[in-house]
Amino acid sequence: MAKAVKKQALGRGLSALLKDPENDIKAIGDKNADKVVGNIIELDIDAIEINPFQPRTNFNEDSLQELASSIKELGVIQPITVRKLGFNTYQLISGERRLRASKLVGLTTVPAYIRIANDNESLIMALVENIQRHDLDPIEIALSYQRLIIEIQLTQEQMSERVGKKRSTIANYLRLLKLDPIIQTGIRDGFISMGHGRAIINIDNQDIQTDIYQKIVSQNLSVRETEALVKNYQEGLKPILVKAKKATTFAIVEEQKKSFNNFFGAKVDVKVAGNGKGKITIPFHSEEDFERIIKLIKG
Repeated sequence: MAKAVKKQALGRGLSALLKDPENDIKAIGDKNADKVVGNIIELDIDAIEINPFQPRTNFNEDSLQELASSIKELGVIQPITVRKLGFNTYQLISGERRLRASKLVGLTTVPAYIRIANDNESLIMALVENIQRHDLDPIEIALSYQRLIIEIQLTQEQMSERVGKKRSTIANYLRLLKLDPIIQTGIRDGFISMGHGRAIINIDNQDIQTDIYQKIVSQNLSVRETEALVKNYQEGLKPILVKAKKATTFAIVEEQKKSFNNFFGAKVDVKVAGNGKGKITIPFHSEEDFERIIKLIKG
């Protein structure tokens, strides 16, 4: 216990050092930098700004309240990490949940590791550390990989080395970003898993993706059942040897599409699979438009 008190006192002493304008540390080579950089120091919460590079955008309120209760009882066990911006001003690199929870219980200071980092280094540290977390959803991880590619211009091979993940794993996460935004939200909110998403992504048409997503949610389909559903759809689209009857079916559909469009006053979509089965989709743009189409159908 005495050792823990001594460590806390040391952090407070260094905190006072950082508040002295004559000892303002701006680079790793400055005087007293070795006493500060990499050490745990009690920092004023008001001196810490949120990291704009933070990949996480969704914070569960119940989980945050639980962490706040833990901090109220035990204190901040794992220090946050910050980078020094200027005199007594810091920017969060990692630990936003801990910082938010500390504010909830009214703490005025928080233990922090101090780093000297430029914007690129700060972004890389924040993204890499967050990717390693177990409570990020798959879309947040995918967006983190995407930012490393776009903003830091890392290749998938370089990212693989940085985060310790296989290149194929990184590629699988990135492919999720090709899903319809509605499905991405479904993954983030836990309605479907990454496994479901990986199955759906094999469908290029986003309208069909959404149809399959709705079936997964409404029928509580497993990943294996989803894969079978996708496979059945793909099998139905495979080209079949031309037969007179099938050729006639497609020809009739093409002839009637214009009639459908004129009748409903909308661009009707007609899809026909290789087995002759198909689907007619009639779009509407408002409740009034929907009622108009219903009246036409009822005659």
